[in-house]
Amino acid sequence: MAERHTGRCYCGAVEVEATGEPLDMGYCHCNECRRYCTAPVSIFTLWKPETVKISQGAQFLGKFHASELSDRRYCTKCGGHVMIDHPTLGLADIRVPLSNFTFKPTVHLNYAETVLPIRDGLPKMKDFPATIGGSGETMAE
Repeated sequence: MAERHTGRCYCGAVEVEATGEPLDMGYCHCNECRRYCTAPVSIFTLWKPETVKISQGAQFLGKFHASELSDRRYCTKCGGHVMIDHPTLGLADIRVPLSNFTFKPTVHLNYAETVLPIRDGLPKMKDFPATIGGSGETMAE
């Protein structure tokens, strides 16, 4: 049986449940993610949408259409980030800490926009992989 991971927003009103393992995880350096998370770099964990569900507090889950790629989801009680839906890519990006889960980043995305250079040996994508519409180009650390 696949492992179950749960996470909650800041106030605990909204709970997310994910089953199995993410497709990928890493860091995003784009201006939009930096603005949304108010930090110089943002983490992501990408899941198949069918493996993710709101297990509690769906009535408190707000949504705004951030771009052609992203619908950002947040708790309407505390404002905490919950997840980002990427409907055109068929991906869900969970943004709350998950139980029984170890964050193991594999890549940096949108590194051309970085304001915090990181030397960790991971690939640094200029934007996105070609498979999801990016250039597929990597950059030096």
